Amino acid sequence: MSKEFDLIVFGATGFTGRLVAEYLATHYGAGSDIKWAMAGRSRAKLEQVRALVKAPGHTALITADAIDGAALAALVARAKVVITTVGPYQLHGEALVMACAQAGTDYVDLCGEPGWMAQMIPRLDAPAKASGARIVFSCGFDSIPFDLGLVYLQDQAQQRFGEPLTQVRGRVRVIKGGISGGTLASGLATIERMGRDPALARTMADPFALTPGFTGAPQPEGDSAAYDDWAQAWTGPFMMATINTKNVHRTNALLGHPWGKDFTYDERMLTGDGVRGERRAKNMAHLARLQHALLGFGPARALLSRFALPKPGEGPDQKARENGRYDLQFTGESRSGNRLCVSVRGDRDPGYGSTAKMLAESALCLVGDPQRRLAGGGVWTAGSAMGLTLVQRLVQYAGLRFSIEQ
Repeated sequence: MSKEFDLIVFGATGFTGRLVAEYLATHYGAGSDIKWAMAGRSRAKLEQVRALVKAPGHTALITADAIDGAALAALVARAKVVITTVGPYQLHGEALVMACAQAGTDYVDLCGEPGWMAQMIPRLDAPAKASGARIVFSCGFDSIPFDLGLVYLQDQAQQRFGEPLTQVRGRVRVIKGGISGGTLASGLATIERMGRDPALARTMADPFALTPGFTGAPQPEGDSAAYDDWAQAWTGPFMMATINTKNVHRTNALLGHPWGKDFTYDERMLTGDGVRGERRAKNMAHLARLQHALLGFGPARALLSRFALPKPGEGPDQKARENGRYDLQFTGESRSGNRLCVSVRGDRDPGYGSTAKMLAESALCLVGDPQRRLAGGGVWTAGSAMGLTLVQRLVQYAGLRFSIEQ
């Protein structure tokens, strides 16, 4: 079916949405075959963003509210793919993703809210399969570098050893970037909900929360300080592991468990070797426990909101985004004892500069697959729906590098 637009950016007036629009205007603006539009609640603000990001004057602007079902249904009918940056998704995301699933419109977001995703997957899967819509959550730093890092690592292992790596360790060597008000709001919304719903706490702790009907082998814990004998260094907890590990296990499940039903995976921050590395790891673990305890206390969350922290629509400036970067290492071992290590590196601040590019290129990867050769309708991960095809796009256009280290 012919659509008016290849993609629509919903939430273009927000901080990350504006960055996505800027990326599209710069790389797919005047002279490009890609037809795209910006959407949001305010026409005036959309006009300001169009001018700010130097998008062509003919770039279409669509007004729609996240709670207006009729407007959202009309919006998704006009596009092949919808990109949404309007979060927290647990508060503002359901109507749009359901409209896409019912209309057969592909959907990508940057969701890092596993509780909401666990609720939505069983509700969306049947209508998405029936309509042909490809619903792909977590197409930003949560969780593309990790999800696709595993896909790349396992592909290289199959080529070299003819067998998968059944045990993989993800390690964050470098991460430099800031936080936006939207990310902060999503985190606080999840913590607020956990306080009201004990079941959500169980979901957050379950590494297989996004693989309905399947529970795999016990997984390594990631909350303490621990020495990694493979990396020959100390490690501490990594704050994004809660979502990334769930997406990695979902990718393995959706692909038919090619890495094994007893596959194990964990993510940690490398802190260095020796006494100094140990001290840093223990401090990180202690700080993580303290933050969790404080944010679980309502008055502490209220106090946090009074400080000079970014509000929704605010985030790191251009200099901070361009000076940011990340360097991730994935090391795996097969049943036969074969070991392989790869790295994934990004050239911008992970949460915003790099995320905007990853999100846009994920959508364009789906646009470039009109015959549904990569995946049919359903609720997918980036790794299971697009895999190495997306890896190639990210290397070519988005400043990511996937490299073999050993």
